[in-house]
Amino acid sequence: MIEWIQFILGAIFILGGLIVAGIATFGIFKLKFVLNRMHAAALNDTLAILLVLFGLIILNGWNFGSLKLLLIIVFLWFASPVSSHLLARLEVTTNKKLKEECEVVE
Repeated sequence: MIEWIQFILGAIFILGGLIVAGIATFGIFKLKFVLNRMHAAALNDTLAILLVLFGLIILNGWNFGSLKLLLIIVFLWFASPVSSHLLARLEVTTNKKLKEECEVVE
């Protein structure tokens, strides 16, 4: 009985992560401006990967492999926002048409 509950919870988290990844992928291709697409990509990095890896931790049980997956989650939660922020700043400083494309608050 415990194995079935573990399997159902893990499957729910993995399916939730896949749904978020699908929505984010749709947003990357459908959104018009670069900064909006970057937001969708950052959402995919943080939330979808968190849900999938957490589902894998539940399915795997608590062992050394789960600790590795948890460390991957921690690393991605630190690295992804920083890299997205740096890319957004690069876009803002180098795009000469940014004021025409979107509202810029200075």
